[in-house]
Amino acid sequence: MVAPGSVTSRLGSVFPFLLVLVDLQYEGAECGVNADVEKHLELGKKLLAAGQLADALSQFHAAVDGDPDNYIAYYRRATVFLAMGKSKAALPDLTKVIELKMDFTAARLQRGHLLLKQGKLDEAEDDFKKVLKSNPSENEEKEAQSQLIKSDEMQRLRSQALDAFESSDYTAAITFLDKILEVCVWDAELRELRAECFIKEGEPRKAISDLKAASKLKNDNTEAFYKISTLYYQLGDHELSLSEVRECLKLDQDHKRCFAHYKQVKKLNKLIESAEELIRDGRYTDATSKYESVMKTEPNVAEYTIRSKERICHCFSKDEKPVEAIRVCSEVLQVEPDNVNALKDRAEAYLVEEMYDEAIQDYETAQEHNENDQQIREGLEKAQRLLKQSQKRDYYKILGVKRNAKKQEIIKAYRKLALQWHPDNFQNEEEKKKAEKKFIDIAAAKEVLSDPEMRKKFDDGEDPLDAESQQGGGGGSPFHRSWNSWQGFNPFSSGGPFRFKFHFN
Repeated sequence: MVAPGSVTSRLGSVFPFLLVLVDLQYEGAECGVNADVEKHLELGKKLLAAGQLADALSQFHAAVDGDPDNYIAYYRRATVFLAMGKSKAALPDLTKVIELKMDFTAARLQRGHLLLKQGKLDEAEDDFKKVLKSNPSENEEKEAQSQLIKSDEMQRLRSQALDAFESSDYTAAITFLDKILEVCVWDAELRELRAECFIKEGEPRKAISDLKAASKLKNDNTEAFYKISTLYYQLGDHELSLSEVRECLKLDQDHKRCFAHYKQVKKLNKLIESAEELIRDGRYTDATSKYESVMKTEPNVAEYTIRSKERICHCFSKDEKPVEAIRVCSEVLQVEPDNVNALKDRAEAYLVEEMYDEAIQDYETAQEHNENDQQIREGLEKAQRLLKQSQKRDYYKILGVKRNAKKQEIIKAYRKLALQWHPDNFQNEEEKKKAEKKFIDIAAAKEVLSDPEMRKKFDDGEDPLDAESQQGGGGGSPFHRSWNSWQGFNPFSSGGPFRFKFHFN
């Protein structure tokens, strides 16, 4: 008896009739088994019952080698193969059992199960019908009849699936094939047919799943690998495309379509890898050029164009080319309105262009799709601070320079404006007061923007000369100076070895 819950019992629940092998008694006279073979069979049976499949398999290999005409040895080895999920290896052993012992209904019934799973419906039906003619047990007869009904249903569904496919009714074909493949799980051809239907219906990832299964079920299936590679390529996944086409060439290095596709994917993959390395190195202009080459290399697959533009948008944003960044990012967002990367990069470009409302809008849209992104949260807070700041005093606007202006540009603008607005240039008292205020703002702007630490504070939305924006700040700021405090100050000193003297009439 087989103990409930034992390994053998569990195997029997998965593979019908496997328990027959445990109860098979040694038939020395019929099988002509010598003592060594009997020892291997008994030990293998114990190991199988204990769940030690690899060791049991070794014993049954030895039994088959010792007596090639021993049907029990083949049957038990087939059982171990099935328990290990190796149905392809089990099938020849079951066939050998039936050749050696035609009335072994358990083996024939088991082979019928495997053939049904492989979608070989005619062969499966033949086995089930022969079981019914071979004086089966009550359970075997019941099982064979049940499987015959199931096989007949699969024949009908297959015919309907093929008719639907020929009529280009791919949705109906998929429905029929879904039902068949619940039973014929190892039918590579039906999986390939369903993959074609998925491709026609615009569901490439589902097609890939079926084709991957087919590539394992059918030996040397170069066509499946080729199709998987081309589907990944169309999806923009150049790395997986390259990996799959290499599998095709491993099977057939002279495969023309795989080799031609391999050359194209390899070239594209190399360009993209090179571009990403340039981005990591901060060489944004060179990276932009590489991604432009990607678009020229593959102009027919929209995914590579949009991904290239997304990265070019990023390069322009990081390279402080806001006008170009906004233009390219907007092209990406016309196609993909929810592209978080493009939204973030365009928002950064808007900040440089002092378009704070637009930046806030982009950051908020990006946050809707990725609320946990710290970069988005910090960018949004910065944009909101800058918007508030722009409604007060903007040192960049005072000097008339861009936010990404170099220090030399700031000093140059400052000198020009200080010369223009020096109060000594004005005789009218009212104009002089206006000039004094303007001159103080110009000097304050130079004070902040020429000091890296103060400029960073201002760029982050905090005015270092505004007591209200300083943490814990109270009272007047030491930088809020009157015109008198600026008198005697040389506004044209750059802090270097050169001094400039101006005389005002």
